[in-house]
Amino acid sequence: MTRLVALIDYGSGNLRSAEKALQRAATALGHPPEILVTDDPNSIARADAIVLPGVGAFSACRQALAARAGVSEAISQAVRGHGAPFLGICVGMQLLATRGLEFGETPGLDWIAGDVAPLTPSEPRHKIPHVGWNAVEFASGAALFRALPADVDMYFTHSFAVCARDDADVVAWTNHGGRFAAAVTRDNLAGVQFHPEKSQGAGLVLLTNFLEWRP
Repeated sequence: MTRLVALIDYGSGNLRSAEKALQRAATALGHPPEILVTDDPNSIARADAIVLPGVGAFSACRQALAARAGVSEAISQAVRGHGAPFLGICVGMQLLATRGLEFGETPGLDWIAGDVAPLTPSEPRHKIPHVGWNAVEFASGAALFRALPADVDMYFTHSFAVCARDDADVVAWTNHGGRFAAAVTRDNLAGVQFHPEKSQGAGLVLLTNFLEWRP
């Protein structure tokens, strides 16, 4: 049976680019999964993997997700109930945290304990928002980064970052006037602060690794 990967449509993500990148990544697999862009709770609940994109402010993305009837519950059923692998991209990663501190305090999913706080570069030459290519250092054995070179470059565009309470949840880092989390994992949860769909060949390798991931 073909595996189903649900790319969540909640009006707050780079959907078309993400869809095309996931479809290209899937072609590298012997049995490519179906990539479905959806906000249908039934489809999401039965998915074999979940991808949650996100662009913009934490609070706006959280509200947009909550506004889609049954979607948050279906994601939780698939991920927390059935153990489907989950990948959050950019703000989709940030929503894993306990709370976001952008425009006040907004509760997150609280699946990875921590806050989403503003980047505070140590030098004025490091501009905010952080936009462009930057080297990513990752932990040995990090499943999402398999077959990628050390200090691989990925594409970022953000002003906030996840500050995880447990250092063990962070598996990759980058530096923009200070070191911060570029990727997190816990059990079947994963998130990346950068945009793999905009990171060319390296991003496709990471997405392929996610599609093959069996935590």
